[in-house]
Amino acid sequence: MLSSSSTTVKNLPLKRRLYFLLKLVCFVSSVLIFCEFLIYYVVIFQCRWPDVKGGAHMSEKETSASVLKAIILADTHLLGEIKGHWLDKLRREWQMERSFQTALWLLQPDIVFILGDVFDEGKWSSPQAWADDVRRFRKMFKHPVSTELVVIVGNHDIGFHYEMTTYKVNRFEKVFNFTSGKLITRKGINFVLVNSVAMEGDGCAVCSTSEAKLVALSHKLNCSQQKRNHSNKGCSHVEKLPASEPILLQHYPLYRKSDAECTGEDSAPPEEKNIPFKQKYDVLSQEASQKLLWWFQPRLILSGHTHSACEVLHAGKVPEISVPSFSWRNRNNPSFIMGSITPTDFSLQKCFLPFESRVFTIYCAAGALLVILVLAHVQLLTPPFYFAQRLISKHKAV
Repeated sequence: MLSSSSTTVKNLPLKRRLYFLLKLVCFVSSVLIFCEFLIYYVVIFQCRWPDVKGGAHMSEKETSASVLKAIILADTHLLGEIKGHWLDKLRREWQMERSFQTALWLLQPDIVFILGDVFDEGKWSSPQAWADDVRRFRKMFKHPVSTELVVIVGNHDIGFHYEMTTYKVNRFEKVFNFTSGKLITRKGINFVLVNSVAMEGDGCAVCSTSEAKLVALSHKLNCSQQKRNHSNKGCSHVEKLPASEPILLQHYPLYRKSDAECTGEDSAPPEEKNIPFKQKYDVLSQEASQKLLWWFQPRLILSGHTHSACEVLHAGKVPEISVPSFSWRNRNNPSFIMGSITPTDFSLQKCFLPFESRVFTIYCAAGALLVILVLAHVQLLTPPFYFAQRLISKHKAV
């Protein structure tokens, strides 16, 4: 009898230690699950599709039939084998994968556009490295059949103009079925895909081919819209397209002097806003910008490249939205655009992803609390209650 009692007493500290260890494992697991999984649902769940004119008076069935729900993101910059550290890859790619998959599950868009710079090292990649980058991209951005994914080319995918080759362009086009001057029409809405890297205007082989396709597409669209100067001249044998003013999708923004006029919490930092943009590097040249505006007379332009948000009005009537980077590697507060689009109207809404700094703060706070709990358990740190109790006992003894 006495021996069994002593055994029970000896086992008590071990049981307490195991119970404490179990509590620590549950605490750490909860923090990890929240920061690496649940936080994306908490944040993206707050995003709502914007309403277009008349959309508020439509039934849900009518809205889904007539309004195209599009997600637009940019500059994912999947790291390559040259500059990409494995830990940086793991962290940034997990953030983008969870953000994308959560957005698909919660928002269920009809179509997703990625506005270039999908890869960080496409301009340098060997065939083997390119294949590995494409495999990782397909894993991260996998999507159901009900959602279409359209990818635009950027300078990091094929190189700046002086690095661009037919081989790199064809390699990208083969994987993503992208062609500059390609028209995508969904629910009567015309989207024009532009290889803005090829808008150099120097007559290079890729540039000439790209511009020729854009000019031919411009003619088709203008004939379909029955513009006065095209209605009776050269349009009789042209394929008719939906009479909807197009939306341009490209990587480089149209020409603007700088980001000085850009506003919002995800615009460029104050110290960068007044830095002049270099034509054909930061933005398209004035000549190329005028060509695109004149050829297509678009109702909206969506671009990336700068990694920061900006809204510009060209010629006093054509809005351009520069979409910020989707990756924590390029900014603390990445985001994407949600667009409700019809053939005659559109409405855009920004959806922010979890802030990297907030996730880091949660981890720091959890780590500090974990240290305090461990120290208190091993009695290296006296809890305040017991500390006060000891002071009162000592006072009574005196």
